[in-house]
Amino acid sequence: MAAGALDAVRRALREFPAEARELSVPAAVPYLDQPPTPLCFYRDWVCPNRPCIIRNALQHWPALQKWSFPYLRATVGSTEVSVAVTPDGYADVVRGDRFVMPAERHLPLSRVLDVLEGQAQHPGVLYVQKQCSNLTTELPQLLPDLEPHVPWASEALGKMPDAVNFWLGEAAAVTSLHKDHYENLYCVVSGEKHFLLHLPSDRPFIPYELYTPASYQLTEEGTFKMVDEEAMEKVPWIPLDPLAPDLAQYPSYSQAQALHCTVQAGELLYLPALWFHHVQQSHGCIAVNFWYDMEYDLKYSYFQLLDCLTKAAGLN
Repeated sequence: MAAGALDAVRRALREFPAEARELSVPAAVPYLDQPPTPLCFYRDWVCPNRPCIIRNALQHWPALQKWSFPYLRATVGSTEVSVAVTPDGYADVVRGDRFVMPAERHLPLSRVLDVLEGQAQHPGVLYVQKQCSNLTTELPQLLPDLEPHVPWASEALGKMPDAVNFWLGEAAAVTSLHKDHYENLYCVVSGEKHFLLHLPSDRPFIPYELYTPASYQLTEEGTFKMVDEEAMEKVPWIPLDPLAPDLAQYPSYSQAQALHCTVQAGELLYLPALWFHHVQQSHGCIAVNFWYDMEYDLKYSYFQLLDCLTKAAGLN
């Protein structure tokens, strides 16, 4: 009886992602030609937890015309910023039996720009990506070039953003597959970003395991070594690279269906909370994103239930 019930739960979990996809998600991420009203944004996108790409939402930002490398060099070139440095471009990623975080260096932004332009060298791959409102804390000189929030989103969500982040890096810098508890409004100022997305309902097909946390350290010789973070608990993370999945080890992932989209300069991606995402970029891409804390409502509780059932049924 118990075995039969467990098989029924597993079958339901495997069928659930396709049913959820058919009900609510188009084959491609939709485009809007102008920003929605707060009511439409909340009704059509936030409530159903659907992504969209919005054009003509940033045209009034001076940053769209101003933020060239020469402008950044002149305006904030001497300002030190936190830079993630990795040997291969992957920060916060599974390597063997470790969850490895990047080395963090504090460099003048002009040094980062020199590396991006090929005028200087630095070991590894550089990515300005510190996600603790680094635009407001490290580069406040740039704040006059954009709005401090997205007004129609702030009104719809009933709050101001928790963080405003600045992103700048090499083409080799990749964000591994993960999810966030934030409503994410991701604005590309120059270049382009490439997103691979999975619905939260794909969770039964997406593996998680627990890993000992570690960090890269950059040696004086310019090489990298992994050093365990002794005081930290094990970290649950996705061991799979969706661009080259090991289907022999994770066969269920073949049943997941990713959405792919490219966000161009001047476009804004609304990435709903709890959506899994993997991100690549063009070389020297500049972006800003606004994180609004999600509502911990019934939708969140349903995802937690799905996550718990997936673990309990041994689908990972």
